[in-house]
Amino acid sequence: MKKQLKSPPKAKHKQELPKGSSLELAVSALDEEGYGIGIADTVQVRVKGALPGEKVIARVEHAGQHRTVATRTKIIEPSPLRRPSPCGHMPECDGCPLMEMKYAAQLEWKRELVANQVRRYASLANIEILPVIASPSELQYRNSAKLVIAGKFAAPVIGIYRRESHDILDISDCTLHHPLINRIAAATKRGIIKGKVPIYSPRSEQGLLRYLVVRVAEKENKAMVALVTARRSYNELHHLAAYIRKEIPEVAVVVQNINPSSGNVILGNRDFPHTKQTTLEASIGDVRFSISPRSFFQVNSGSAGIIYELVRRHAALTGKESVLDLYCGIGAISLFLSSSAKDVLGIEVVDQAVEDAAVNAKLNRARNCEFEAGDAVEQLKWVVESGRKIDLVVLNPPRKGCEERVLQQVVTLGAGKIIYVSCSPATLARDLMILGGAGYHTVFIQPVDMFPQTTHVESVAVLRKT
Repeated sequence: MKKQLKSPPKAKHKQELPKGSSLELAVSALDEEGYGIGIADTVQVRVKGALPGEKVIARVEHAGQHRTVATRTKIIEPSPLRRPSPCGHMPECDGCPLMEMKYAAQLEWKRELVANQVRRYASLANIEILPVIASPSELQYRNSAKLVIAGKFAAPVIGIYRRESHDILDISDCTLHHPLINRIAAATKRGIIKGKVPIYSPRSEQGLLRYLVVRVAEKENKAMVALVTARRSYNELHHLAAYIRKEIPEVAVVVQNINPSSGNVILGNRDFPHTKQTTLEASIGDVRFSISPRSFFQVNSGSAGIIYELVRRHAALTGKESVLDLYCGIGAISLFLSSSAKDVLGIEVVDQAVEDAAVNAKLNRARNCEFEAGDAVEQLKWVVESGRKIDLVVLNPPRKGCEERVLQQVVTLGAGKIIYVSCSPATLARDLMILGGAGYHTVFIQPVDMFPQTTHVESVAVLRKT
């Protein structure tokens, strides 16, 4: 299997495969976006829906100067990694490029994805990369969805954009969504038709409804619905909200979110509640969270719980340690560590997230947690200048990783241990290399599958000061 999971072969690229032409290809690998890789003459072709070790017929969809993309139309010889698709939307929907790959093979491929990035740096060559921890659920694990609403009110479409396209695919029964999300999407569609609610058109900039955002508290079996509109319109939204709640009693919160912008940002800055309850309470492990419409919350609660428990276990706190949680978000890791730490300081640039973190600390009676909003570099300088002793630093940055200036300030703190939670193998490897040069040895990397059927993988790295 590992031979099939090596980096894709390189080939000279020439624009000589016209769009619409049909090719027979032997697929040797998957690239980092989940495209199968084949060679036609001297041209490298990225094939949607093809797996390593199979021969396929593919139709060229794009033949540019720098890449050629094709779609599998027929399998001549199937890969041993292939399984029957559990999704009825394939191949029209290509949002889950690993959907037809056996789950054990997905986990092995993701481990190699992490390993390939780490191996780019000679100083990281001996780091142990553990087998990927599987998600508790392979399907129906997404507890939230941001869906586009399009079409006319007589025949609404609720779905997602196709990859690299502005076309919208109706996926009101997505295989990855929690069943409650699919029920809410279907009820919203019926409510739009019944109430003749006008749907927003980006082209004409006319209409009302733009997006449907749903969050589910799995253990509580409750949901929050945000109906994103181009302008304030109480009457139409009041009736639609009432209809959704009547059809789906599990909906505890409905808000209208106003987004008049013409860009691709989904949520605007103003919320108008249509229910007395304005936040959704959810739990992961033994920690409870109050979620507002614009709160960030991990989409896979099961895998998020695994990551937080990994951090708690490898932090090995005794009650005497001071913890710095950088990029703390709504305080999830801070709260998981608070019961065994002396104190926890969370830093986050997003003001709303810090407000949510403070609410969550109060909800969990975590009196030893404090949260500060601000730029990471400036906040770290303040911590260093204050002389505050930090025993453990937890890093959980966005996909772009940590700025080098941030890592320099983290090193200045002199903590004995760093735990780095990453959603990008590439930036994780880069940052581990920088920290290694500054005296922090990476003990191991533990990948965790947060997003089955997709190419994304989370990792938890444990570092010690040498």
